[in-house]
Formats: sequence, C-alpha cells, structure tokens
Amino acid sequence: MKPLEGQPRTPYFLVDEARLTRNLEILRDVQERAGCKILLAQKAFSMFSVYPLLKKYLAGSAASGLYEARLGHEEFGGETHVFSPAYREDEWDELLRYADHIVFNSPAQVRRYAARARAAGKSVGLRVNPEHSTQEGHAIYDPCAPGSRLGTTFANFDEDILPLLDGLHFHTLCEQDSDALEETVEAVERSFGAYLPRMKWLNLGGGHHITRPDYDVERLLRVVRRLRERYGAEVYLEPGEAVVLNAGFFVTSVLETLENGMPIAIVDASAACHMPDVLEMPYRPPLRGSGNPGEKPFTCRLGGVTCLAGDVIGDYSFDEPLREGDRLVFEDMALYTMVKTNTFNGTPLPSIVWRDLAGKLWLVREFGYEDFKTRLS
Repeated sequence: MKPLEGQPRTPYFLVDEARLTRNLEILRDVQERAGCKILLAQKAFSMFSVYPLLKKYLAGSAASGLYEARLGHEEFGGETHVFSPAYREDEWDELLRYADHIVFNSPAQVRRYAARARAAGKSVGLRVNPEHSTQEGHAIYDPCAPGSRLGTTFANFDEDILPLLDGLHFHTLCEQDSDALEETVEAVERSFGAYLPRMKWLNLGGGHHITRPDYDVERLLRVVRRLRERYGAEVYLEPGEAVVLNAGFFVTSVLETLENGMPIAIVDASAACHMPDVLEMPYRPPLRGSGNPGEKPFTCRLGGVTCLAGDVIGDYSFDEPLREGDRLVFEDMALYTMVKTNTFNGTPLPSIVWRDLAGKLWLVREFGYEDFKTRLS
C-alpha cells in the first residue's frame, strides 16, 4: 500500500478500518460467548491485504474451491475449510495441501475422495439440504429451492458413508436474522437428527447478518450453545457479509447528464462490471445523501458506462440536480462487489483504497490496460 494525498481518482472501492474493526469485535464476542468458531467466507470478501487484521479476530477462512483455499491457507492461516459442489481429480492433490476441513456435496463425492482426505489428515464433512426455505424474494440465493444442486437431501443420504464423516454442513440463509437459523436447525434435526450425535463438528454456514444493528445476537448464542450441549460437537459459522457489513464504499463521479423522459446521469462506473448484484438479485444499492424516487425534489436515473442497455444502477432523488463532476458514494459495497468485478466493454476495474483508523487513505491496488488485455490472451 502507498499513502494517498487528496481524493483518489474515481471509481474506487474504499474499505474503512474503523467500521471493519467494529464488525470483528462483535464476531469475536459471539465466538467467546457461544463457544463457537467463526470463519471468513472468502466468496464475499477476499481483500487479503486486510487478512492480518481479520485473523486477529476470526478462526480461519472458508473457501469455495482450490484458489480460495490456497489464498486462505497462504494469507489468512488458522483453519482453512472448503466446500465445492464437485471436486476435480486433477486439482485434488493440490487442494489437500491447503484445506483442513473438506466438505462434500454428495455421498458419491464422499465415496470418491474421503478416504484420501482422511489419509492426508483432513477432516471430512457432508453438506446436507434440510429442504426448508426461510427466505423470500432471493431464489437465486436459496439452496433449499426445489431442484437445488446444493446439499444432500434426506432421501439421498447414504448411511454407509457415516464412518467417513467427521461433520455435517448446512448453508441455507441469505442476509437473515437468527430466527431463520433457529428454524433451520429444527429442520435439520428433524431430517438428520439421528446422525448428529456421531458428528465431531457442525458447520452452520453463512448468511447470518450478525453485525447488523438489529440482529438478535442472544438468540444466536442460544442456538449455538444448545447444539454444542446436545451433541457435544464443535460449531462453526462462516459469514461473509457480516464481516464487512457497512464497512465498504464505492465512489463514482458523474460524467454527463441528459434527458429522456426523465433526468439521467452517466457515471464513471457500471452496474454490470462493478456491482453485478444490482442486476442479478436485483437490488438498489444505498447511495449517501439520496432518497427514493420522488422523495426529494430531483429524481434521476443513474446509468453506467457500458453499451449494455440495462446497465442501470437505479433511480434516486436528490436535493439538487446532479452536475458533471459530482461524486456519488454508494454504501455497503465491500461485500459481493469487489469479488465480482469484470472488464466487459474494456471497462477499467476500480482502484481499491484503505482508510485507516486515523482517517488516512492508502492505495491498495490500481488497475490498468494490462489487467484487461491479459485476461484473454
């Protein structure tokens, strides 16, 4: 990192140490009071330059495949857990060098790989699907939806693999409170309760909004303590969003304004390239100082710089009309944004900036033409 003087060139992501530390202190408190271990889900946030801070508070990292497992092993330390819907034979030996816990998606994958994992000293788990949805409106993130490929249902569970298992894993939540977790645990116990006393550990996955101000932490503590006491198992949580919730920003500038039935502002960023969840979920990212359409005197549509007609961030209202050069600050943009950026249309990747406890800005990484050019040739 190198120090910055003045305001960075937009667009850029900014991660704030004070806000991040606040989240980490909450998570450490949960670990200590519940007697569980919390892992960073790298799929949501893998800015490894801040791993030295994160590993002071968390027990390790969770990965979705070989590269994340290697990153967690090399840069985070502690425990490295990995889950994948299916593993590749040609990556298996390398994966064994990095992962401590390996979670499989099906009995067939357990039968194929678990013995070798055990021989390498690894802990083996199976992801189960309790077939109990607790969320509405985000089907793309619902592993319990009909036809889901994630997790083994009770009908497909094979008791013959039990001697190969050290633990069970389930992940069914998305930005939810602990009441949804409690309901899910009850569903897991109904389907798989006979096997839980045989497990050394239970992994409750992610989607827990633990650091949200209105999250019911006390209920979470009760759920975790009950599982530990009833089954004598170690309990893991692997949130991604909760680690960096409200700790990151995305700063853009207005390039031009125009009219087409309503005011439109073109910013030097892109929903498609820089915040793809806006189009995938979809959702409307919070924008500092703005309101809903019609709430403030001037409503404007914010559009991106690509040729995609639907590259629209959303409609917002403002106290005054937007002008060329105005800076816009989108909030809560560290999670599931930086990890998903792309260079469609040759759109440059945003720089990454760190704000320390003293308020000083540091340039973590900036990207240029070569980052675009070398992706495909």
